[in-house]
This record gives sequence, structure tokens and C-alpha cells, in this order.
Amino acid sequence: MNPLTPYPALIMRLAVGGVFLNHGIDKFQNGIGPTANFLAGLGFPMATVFAVILITVETIGAVCVLLGILTRAEAQPRQVAEPPEVILVVGVNGTGKTTSIGKLAHALRAQGKSVLLCAADTFRAAAIEQLEIWATRTGVELIKTKPGGDPAAVLYDALEAARSRRADYVIVDTAGRLHTKSNLMAELDKMRRTAGRLVPGAPHETLLVMDATTGQNGLQQARQFTQSAGVTGIILAKLDGTAKGGVVVAISQELGLPVRYVGVGEQPGDLLPFDAGEFVESLFA
Repeated sequence: MNPLTPYPALIMRLAVGGVFLNHGIDKFQNGIGPTANFLAGLGFPMATVFAVILITVETIGAVCVLLGILTRAEAQPRQVAEPPEVILVVGVNGTGKTTSIGKLAHALRAQGKSVLLCAADTFRAAAIEQLEIWATRTGVELIKTKPGGDPAAVLYDALEAARSRRADYVIVDTAGRLHTKSNLMAELDKMRRTAGRLVPGAPHETLLVMDATTGQNGLQQARQFTQSAGVTGIILAKLDGTAKGGVVVAISQELGLPVRYVGVGEQPGDLLPFDAGEFVESLFA
């Protein structure tokens, strides 16, 4: 029988968050002795001690690789000459895009910033209604138009309003249907040009919202949105329950996109800045 079989919980604790990691990832070699002594002191047979150390070293190696990928892609501080800072939020329907926008508005408001929301997903009436609810919940202004209106036109109105009110941020909801179709990508490109004409350097950030349960299809989504919408970062939504969100590692490695925020629940405060260390540890939990 495999000597590790009776002790899976202890092995995982040691490998990820327990005695061994307390010595520090960058000094893991110094932890081998204390870990071995700890296990031997508990009466574990030496075969188990050696097997645990082997798995632990391999796990630490994997952790270091993953941390390296995710931290290399970390976002640099943005330089915005004058407000408003324009954040374009893109993603396919059903990923939690509109909800993430509401949470982001809440987070910025908590920092004392003034925020204006732009309902530019005019193809889906429910999206406008949902964003209106979030605007009310977070106490921010919403600029909208009737369903089926021109997204670039409502964006123009929102930016004009933000400039006149001297708002700190404009967060723009965008259409999320049929991400494989060229007409949607062309619409996003038009919106980027509109923003750039009114506000120098806008959009200053384009965030792609991804469902943490998405598999490799998420990588294809990221490729297409990066090519057409100039994605600069990721919001990883629905990172609760059993969702791991491991696809963001592939996205960070291939496209160099940083994960900016993670959504961990349905409440306004459930959007957190991404922590690479906590995320990697959760992949092994």
C-alpha cells in the first residue's frame, strides 16, 4: 500500500499551507529538516516521511512556477493625466459582467471616488435594468439610452457628462453576445475610438470578465477580446464554491494579462483585489 494513503489531509496541509510552507517558499530547502523531524516525532514511518518530503518539494516547485507566471503579468500603476479614468468592461453574457461592474463601482466609491456608469450594452434590455439596480445600490449616476440604441452614442453622452461633473471614473458596460462574431468586435473597436476622441488616452483600462468555471474556451475568449478590444486585465468572477479559475494561468502566460480583481460572492463588497499567493494556494486546496 502507498504509505501516504492513510494521511491525505496531513499531506495536503504540509504541502500547501502547513509546517513546511511556514519556512517560506524562497527558502524551502531549509524546511526539509524541520519537516522530517516533525513527522518522525509524530511516529510516522520513514517511508511516509520521505514520500511527504518528495511531494512537498514538488508542490513548492509548482507553486513557484505558477506564482512566477501570475506575478510577471501583474498590472503596472496607471497614469491618467486628468479625470475621468475610463474603464471599459467586456465579456460574454453570463460571466457576471454587469454584476462585476456594480461591485467595482462600490469598491471605488469606498475609496472616496466619484463614479459614473455607462449602460452601453444596449442589445439586451435586461442589462440596462440590471445596471440601473446596481447604480441605485451603490449610489452612482447612470447614463443610459433605450434598448437597441447606439452603444458609441451612449458612451459619448456618458463621457460628456463625466467631464462636466468632473467624475473620477467612468465604468462602461458593453455588449456580450456572440463573442465569435465580427460585428460585436467591430462595435467594441468603435467604442474605443469614441472614448479616445473625448478623453485623452481612453479607455485607460479594458477589463475582461471571465467566469471562474470556464475551461479552455476562456483562453479563446481572451485571445479574441484582446485582439479586438485591447484587453488590459482580467476580472475573475464567481470564484466561490468549487470554482478554481485555473484558466487564468494559461491566459497570463500566453497573453501577459494580469488578473486585477476576483469576485467571491453576490454582495457589493465581494470584489477583491487579486492576490497571486492566495489564488495559487487555493488551486492546491
